[in-house]
Amino acid sequence: MRLSVLDRSRTREHHSAPEALRDTVHLAQDMERLGFHRFWVSEHHGVPGVAGSAPTVLAAAVAAATRTIRVGTGGVMLPNHRPLIVAEQFGVLESLFPGRIDMGLGRSVGFTDGVRRALGRDKDDADDFAGQLDELLSWFRGTSPTGVHARPPEGLTVPPFVLAMGEGAEIAARAGLPMVIGDLRDRERMRHGIDRYRAAFRPSVWAEEPYVVVSGTIAVAGTPEEARRILLPEAWAMAHSRTHGTFPPLAPAEEVERRTMTARERGFYEAGLAGQVYGTEEQVAYELESLIKETGAQEVLVTTSTYDRAALLDSYTRLARIAGLG
Repeated sequence: MRLSVLDRSRTREHHSAPEALRDTVHLAQDMERLGFHRFWVSEHHGVPGVAGSAPTVLAAAVAAATRTIRVGTGGVMLPNHRPLIVAEQFGVLESLFPGRIDMGLGRSVGFTDGVRRALGRDKDDADDFAGQLDELLSWFRGTSPTGVHARPPEGLTVPPFVLAMGEGAEIAARAGLPMVIGDLRDRERMRHGIDRYRAAFRPSVWAEEPYVVVSGTIAVAGTPEEARRILLPEAWAMAHSRTHGTFPPLAPAEEVERRTMTARERGFYEAGLAGQVYGTEEQVAYELESLIKETGAQEVLVTTSTYDRAALLDSYTRLARIAGLG
């Protein structure tokens, strides 16, 4: 089983954003030691609970601190940027760390109206994702209709991936690119997206056949109860964001367990826990085997975040053991 990690550089209560970024780099080193295939970072702007706002900069730090693991983005939100600039950034990364860089691309824009205004973007900018993707790839192929040649990306091969939400599956298929799809809580929607992708896939210079990466939260511990506790901080953060409009730093699991929640908060909280993959090594091994059979995916991208860094590393260590990594 090919396993990879996406770390969102989540901030924690009483810990700084710079510390969260350093935690991401350290986690990448641990994931390389454990034998994971890729380590990706994300892009968020103006979100109190996430420190990762400049994914290509953070990817450079991760790549510099590691030697063998593939490094990339999950993803750069293409509507937020000019495609030429994105191509140049990944061209520089590939030049500095040849053969190790992935270019994961998403179609989301800023989280709020204020962030979108600050970025100089609008919700409608996501509607032309397919065109932006074509333009980006043209800079690597040297086929831009502008007649301009991008340096250093032109002629380099940086594997592109499309983060598929909604119509993203069709865009990935038409472009002939690998697709990343989540989340594990809605298996029916995931299967439907994968089926659409495979049915519409057109081979390209980037991929001769469909390549599916399924992503989601996975937690492994000595007991099911311990594994579930790993999920609590993120579940509470999601519930708080749905009910208060802000995405907070992660709180310790024991503090989350003591909190009194409104009925609405409790509903979102329980929904955030439902359908996640967690348990002992034996239980998670069975769930992963079922997931691969169900989806036919070539790779699993694990996106777990929690307050307790030791518990997170232990979970990934157990996961690596399940998959026979190393």
